[in-house]
Amino acid sequence: MIFLTGGTGLVGAHILLKLTENGHKVKALKRKESSLTVIENIFSHYNKVDLLQSIEWIDGDLLDLFSLEEGIKDCQTVIHCAAIVSFNPKDFEKMMKQNVEGTANIVNLCLEHNIKKLGYISSVAALGSVEENKVRTEDDYWKESKSNTQYAISKYLSEQEVWRGIEEGLNSVIVNPSVIFGPGDWTKGSSQMFEKVWSGLKFYSTGSTGYVDVLDVAECLIKLLNSAIVNERFILNAGQMKYKEVFDTIAESLNKPKPHIKVTPFLKEVAWRVEWLKSIITNNSPLVTKETAITAMKNKSFSNQKIVDALGYEFIPISESIKRYSQWFLEEHTNS
Repeated sequence: MIFLTGGTGLVGAHILLKLTENGHKVKALKRKESSLTVIENIFSHYNKVDLLQSIEWIDGDLLDLFSLEEGIKDCQTVIHCAAIVSFNPKDFEKMMKQNVEGTANIVNLCLEHNIKKLGYISSVAALGSVEENKVRTEDDYWKESKSNTQYAISKYLSEQEVWRGIEEGLNSVIVNPSVIFGPGDWTKGSSQMFEKVWSGLKFYSTGSTGYVDVLDVAECLIKLLNSAIVNERFILNAGQMKYKEVFDTIAESLNKPKPHIKVTPFLKEVAWRVEWLKSIITNNSPLVTKETAITAMKNKSFSNQKIVDALGYEFIPISESIKRYSQWFLEEHTNS
């Protein structure tokens, strides 16, 4: 039996799909009010709806120890995917509670219940900010910097809780994905890139970053859990692309106009301030924050050599992922 947190999200849903395909019985944590739409759509797309019955849902959250106890008991393996991803300053305290304290709760219960192995979904954000154009590896460690986002801080501190558990005797594997492409909620996370282009995105930034397919994230984590590897972390990254190239490829796949207005440093400063003012007036989350505006101008690269050497793994090409999920988006948009 396997216990998984974050099963209603992009990564968790795909891990559940692969686990149930392999015949595993799984308990998955969800908030009582959480929708199962994303996971139902994913299982339906792969004609695996019948496998949903292999999942036992536990209502609760990462701060509810009783629900975590109910999930972890009688399990040998735990997969921790749940986390809040936000670059809105208003969400920092909530991220620290859910991401850091929630991970500490998972680690403590894994130790208490003698869990055989914990798989933790971290992020390349937990590597911290390093000099631009440097290829980041697992040997890059956190450095205090004003350029570290609040999300990065929460993921770094969350990952430290897992390392603390390792020091106390917990066997664990940690994966640090770059930006994840996948078919989750098209209005949230990285999936909203498809929605933004569909809606007529006009602007593009000069930066670049790494990308990885959600199928690769799920496959790599499960392979690591089934291996003898313990107490290591692995960057999951298919390669790097300029934001402009990513948006252009999505636009071509969706038959939409490509973004054509280059964001200059001055325009960047104007944009996040305008969005900040709009968010105050409308009481909605800003589409662009100071953090995302700064990040979009940077060039970041990540090495996948360690996971390739460990598993002999071959990542899905980024362009293939974009085309696949663009088609998926079109099908859902047509049928909605």
